[in-house]
Amino acid sequence: MSTGTDGVHHAAAEGYASLANTYTRGRPDYPPEVAGWLRDQLGLEAGKTVVDLGAGTGKFTPRLIETGAHVIAVEPVAGMLEKLAASFPQVDARPGTADAIPLPDASVDAIVCAQSFHWFATHTALAEIHRVLKPGGTLGLIWNLRDARVPWVARLDAIVNRVEGDTPRYYTGAWRAAFPFEGLGPIDEHHFKQGHTGSLEDVIINRVRSTSFIAALGADERTAIDREVSALIASEPELAGKDMVTVPYETAAFSVQKLG
Repeated sequence: MSTGTDGVHHAAAEGYASLANTYTRGRPDYPPEVAGWLRDQLGLEAGKTVVDLGAGTGKFTPRLIETGAHVIAVEPVAGMLEKLAASFPQVDARPGTADAIPLPDASVDAIVCAQSFHWFATHTALAEIHRVLKPGGTLGLIWNLRDARVPWVARLDAIVNRVEGDTPRYYTGAWRAAFPFEGLGPIDEHHFKQGHTGSLEDVIINRVRSTSFIAALGADERTAIDREVSALIASEPELAGKDMVTVPYETAAFSVQKLG
């Protein structure tokens, strides 16, 4: 895996730096069941403190704010952190990485990695997460992923995945190799269904463009991907000529408790 001197993967550093607005428009929200998961599995409520680690532009941040907990957002890409801070002034937004979380030992009740843990699924990051969590605190990992059991979604994924290179992805399952980890308990797993409804431009075209390794491609290569996606849309009866469409998604949520 290729990373820069700050430990951030090159696809994230190059891609996300250029697409904060596209990321916000193209990414789906999270299903309402997530509120119960945050309450029941992570214990989030007023009086608790939670870190939104790898927070990006703050796509998941409102879900954390709604729990009543104090939210600290940590993000290494300056452009994304600036957008988050402007959108959510009540959040304590700090630059930092999973390998160097800017917080004291045993200082937070929960850490949530929304759409981010695959970027830093290492024992080094888990050691830092373990350091910052209070005894009995919880690490939450959550991802939205397109439901590739739907044939046209599988075709779309094939266009995207062909150019992923060495970029870490949730769907490969490679992130699971970081576990088990001493001092952390077993993984608890939940899955929810949802749909991302909006214009074709936002929920398909901008979603593809918001993929880090696609944003990091050269202009000609990005244009070629756009053409392939447009051709898929034109050939698919469920999409062609539609003003609004729904992309089927699954949300996968995992929680791990700090022992002791």
